[in-house]
Amino acid sequence: MTASRGHVEELPDGTEVKLGVWLSNVKSRRAKLGADQLERLAGLGLEWAAQASVTE
Repeated sequence: MTASRGHVEELPDGTEVKLGVWLSNVKSRRAKLGADQLERLAGLGLEWAAQASVTE
């Protein structure tokens, strides 16, 4: 899963979520995430989360 920093998702209720900003922030702060959080993100297809959970 990749998204540019400017990527915005529109939810069914019309709410917009700045997914690109969120992904960028989470990736840059991955050292502070717990193993369970990294596993969940890896389960969503984020390769960097899978790699980070292996190195811990």
